[in-house]
Amino acid sequence: MLGRMGREDMRAGDNDRKAVAEQLKSALDEGRLDLSEYDERLQRTYAAKTYADLDGLLDDLPGTVPVRHAQIQPAAPAPPVGVPANPPGPSGRQVANWVGPYAGVILVCTLIWLITSITSGHLQYFWPVWMLIPLILGVFGQWFGDGGRRDRRRRRR
Repeated sequence: MLGRMGREDMRAGDNDRKAVAEQLKSALDEGRLDLSEYDERLQRTYAAKTYADLDGLLDDLPGTVPVRHAQIQPAAPAPPVGVPANPPGPSGRQVANWVGPYAGVILVCTLIWLITSITSGHLQYFWPVWMLIPLILGVFGQWFGDGGRRDRRRRRR
């Protein structure tokens, strides 16, 4: 059915409307549109349902690519049934996003302990070791738990 449908009859997406709105904003900033014409075109942009509705909004503006030349990207294929969408373990980036800042907190606490030990003249009790407990629990939670991910179907119910 999509093969027989012309491009102008296809539904425009939010990204298409947003791209046109950004180009209209640039034209307003450059002085190519006055405020009332910009407002009128912007209203038409966000009311557009198909590509035909977006056609013509940018045709008289230099340096813009008309929406009819936009490319429609196919949707990503769904994962096979029974295969989780996300891998079971966390990626290194997920762990690094919170371990890095927390390691900074441990470093600051260790520096405070070191300075107080030096100024007192003897080694104090190494209390920053207690800061490692949340770090260790967090790492274990990321690797052996669900990593903060919940089943999306449960959330929607």
